[in-house]
Amino acid sequence: MFGLSELALVLVVVAVLVGIRKLPELTRSAGRAARIFKSEAKALKEQDRDPA
Repeated sequence: MFGLSELALVLVVVAVLVGIRKLPELTRSAGRAARIFKSEAKALKEQDRDPA
């Protein structure tokens, strides 16, 4: 779908648009969202395996 060069270009454009100062905050919130999504997906899988 996307190659490495396209992904890098998108990241550079986002960094310019958002601003370098906001980038660490943006990456932290994206990391938190990924962790929450991962834990919720794991909980749903466990719930599907063990119907009560």
